[in-house]
Formats: sequence, structure tokens, C-alpha cells
Amino acid sequence: MIALAGTALAVVLALPLGFLAASNLTPTWVHQPIKWLLGLIRSIPLIVVAILFVVAVGLGPFPGALAIAFHSVGMLGKFYAEEFETAEPGILNAVRGTGANWAQTLRWGLIPQTVPQVVAFTVFRLEMNFRDAAVLGLVGAGGIGYYIQLYVRGFQYEKVAVLLVVIIAVVTLLDQFTFWVRRWVR
Repeated sequence: MIALAGTALAVVLALPLGFLAASNLTPTWVHQPIKWLLGLIRSIPLIVVAILFVVAVGLGPFPGALAIAFHSVGMLGKFYAEEFETAEPGILNAVRGTGANWAQTLRWGLIPQTVPQVVAFTVFRLEMNFRDAAVLGLVGAGGIGYYIQLYVRGFQYEKVAVLLVVIIAVVTLLDQFTFWVRRWVR
């Protein structure tokens, strides 16, 4: 749930930042600072972000979801911007030539070209966030990592092994889901 909530929040924030960071959609004075911001966000290690959120809002899954979202915004914003920048300029110009405004150009010229890759990036990031969420419990940010830490401290290694098998199974299922979504979107 931490990975799902964090990824959902990240997508909501990263999509507009991705549009603003795309050099073919905005002037330099807009996209350059956004790219720097996304780079700054990406440069902070996830574990540090998680510790800061634990200090700010307390222990539990909420700071874990916030840390996942914060870190994912940097990556997804960059991926989205790069995908938007690879859009076919002829299509964008044709849509603009009909008198479309900026939002209409995004809706009718850019989004149809980029949806498959944007969905693939998002599902891939969800898979990464699931693995990261397991680690966040080690710093008090809730989730399955908390139980792994608890069982390791209690020398209950059979329970740790079961949790590791669960993590492997879910990551494998998410990998298959990613493959299915990519095929479905194309």
C-alpha cells in the first residue's frame, strides 16, 4: 500500500512537472529550472528522504508513502519530460496549426503519442517502489521492512525467510503485470 499510494501521488505531481520540463513544450526560462528541481529531488537518497519524513510526521506508513512519492516525482518527472521531448514535432505543429492552445496541443498532439511509454515508466516505477518500500520499514517508515527488522532482532529467521519469499513473489507478479500492461497499451 505504501508503494501504491506513493506512486499514485508521484504521478499526480510528476505529470505536470514533466510537461513543464519538456523543452519542446515550454520556453527555456520554464523548463530549465524545472529540470534542475527534478535533478535535485533525484539526488537525495530515498533513505534520507524517509528519515526526514519520519522526523517530520512520525513513525508509520504515511512517511513511507511520502518518501516514495517525493523520490518518484524526481524520476518520473524526468522520464515523462524526456518522453514528451521525443514526440513527433510534425504532429505537434499540425495540431498548433489548427489554432489549438497549449492544453489542446498536449491533449490531441502529445498525449496520444506518449501514453504507452508513460504508462510503462509508471508501472516500472511502481515495481521499484515496492522493493524500496520494503527497505523503508528499517528506518521506521512502516511496511514489510518493519516486520523484517522486528523478526531479525528477535532471531525469528524463518519468518524473515517467509517475508523475503513474499517480496520475491510480489515483485515477480509486478514484473509480469508490467509486461502485460505494456502489451495492452501498445
